[in-house]
Order: sequence, then structure tokens, then C-alpha cells
Amino acid sequence: MNSRHRGLLLMFLIPFLLLVVFNYVPMYGIVLAFKDFRMSDGIFGSRWTGLETFRRLFLGPDFLKVLRNTITISVLKLITGFVAPIVLALMLNELRLKRYKLAVQTLSYLPYFFSWVILGGILKLLLSPGGPVNSLLVSLHLGAIPFLTDNTWFIVTLVVTAVWQSVGYGAVIYLAAISGISPTLYEAAMVDGAGRWRQTLHITLPSLVPSMVVLFILSLGGILNAGFDQIYNLYSPVVYRTADIVDTYVLRQMFAMDFSLAAGAGLFKSVVGLALIVGTNIVANRISRGEQGLW
Repeated sequence: MNSRHRGLLLMFLIPFLLLVVFNYVPMYGIVLAFKDFRMSDGIFGSRWTGLETFRRLFLGPDFLKVLRNTITISVLKLITGFVAPIVLALMLNELRLKRYKLAVQTLSYLPYFFSWVILGGILKLLLSPGGPVNSLLVSLHLGAIPFLTDNTWFIVTLVVTAVWQSVGYGAVIYLAAISGISPTLYEAAMVDGAGRWRQTLHITLPSLVPSMVVLFILSLGGILNAGFDQIYNLYSPVVYRTADIVDTYVLRQMFAMDFSLAAGAGLFKSVVGLALIVGTNIVANRISRGEQGLW
């Protein structure tokens, strides 16, 4: 080992150990999905059942419902959460007052650093039937809105608050990509008589395509996540019909001590996510002739 790089290798050792301990070592637990797990027998002592767990999973009364809810919520979040950071980054890029730009940027990505435990408590307080938001609506004669107790409004609340929480952080990535665009391209466009709108349309947006593709592929890989932290801290039995997702289903199975079914649902989610990442990357490479994609 080169002594010049010893410090860097030692710094790399800590995240490498964290990755192994928390991401790879627990993977042996995947075998639970193929066994009738009994705590008294342990993982390797439990009876092997093959694909019986997945048969119970797919034929169960609740799984198809939670899968539909998960896909619906994830797709809505993916569409809005993918477009919103791009729009915000383009708007921030057009601001000329540096102090105002920094203030808006800071306020927009500040919610990203708060956990959904904190944000969930704040939103429950603000959006409750007697909370400030509904009190304002009533005072304007618009009527109270059941943000957290109506199935449709709850989905709207999930999507809007998810965008609000992550849009600033996503915009930072695109602003970094915009800062890497050569100023000579804009100068040449100005000489040709292109205004700010045409510069954005023909220079800025095409330059952001590589970042868009990578982020879209990564987002599509988590299509079955739907935001467990957010939903768990906001939902209630009243909105289970539309808000119950795969992760909350897995949690309930663990509470019911059915660890095999919980492991099977988790494995199914991971396999689908991996397939979507690989498939989307292949499509992106073919469309762009190998110029875009993760690898």
C-alpha cells in the first residue's frame, strides 16, 4: 500500500465497513422468505418451504391493494418530484440578486434536513380540522378540508408535502450542473439574438439531460418505496384504503410475528427495484447510443 494514499484508504475504511455491516451482512436474512421461520428453531433450523411464502403473499387479501397504493403514490411523487427541482433550479438560475437567490435557495432546501417525525408533527398540527390552515379557509368562507382524514385529500397532501420537503435539495444538484455549462455558449447565443427563454430551452435544458437521466433511473428504482417515513408519520386507520403501502404492510406482518411473509414482501420490492434500474438504464443507453445512463 502506497504510504501516500494510506490516509485516504483509512478514511474509506469506515464507510466500507458500514456498507458491509448494514447492507451486505443482513442479506443472509433473505433466506427467511423461503422458510417457515420459527424463532425457537432459528433461521437455518426452520423448515424450508420454497416458494410457499410468495404464494401466500400474492394470493393474500391485502397485498394487491397495498401494491396498487404503493405504485399510485410513487408514480405521482415521481412525476411531480422529478419536474419540480428542474423548474426551481431554472428559476433560481434566472435570479440576478445574489442575496435574494441565496435566501430562496436556503429556505427551499431547509426542510430536507428535518426528519419526517418532526415534519409529520408539524403538518398534523397545521392541517388538523381545527388547525391554522383550516381556520384560515373557514374564515375565507372556503370550508374546511380533511387533509389527513379523506382518502383523496390525503394522497394530495402526501404528494405536495413530499415535493416541498425534497425540491430544494434536488434543485441544488441541477444548479451544480448548470454552473458547469460553459459561459461561451450563452455569449454565442446572445450574439445570435437569443433571449433568456431560448437560451434556457436550447442550452440549459439539453445540458441538464445527463443529470436528469441519472436521477430518473435512481428514482425509478425506488418506485415501490413510496416514502415510508412520511406515510407512517401522517396516516391513520381512516385512510388505510389508499395510504397502506408495501412497507407498512411489511411492518404489520412483523408485528404479527410472520417474519417469512415480511421478508418475502421486502425481497419482492428489492427485486422489482433492481429490475427497473437495470431495464431503465438499458433503455437510456440504447436511446442515447451509450451516452446516457448509470453505466
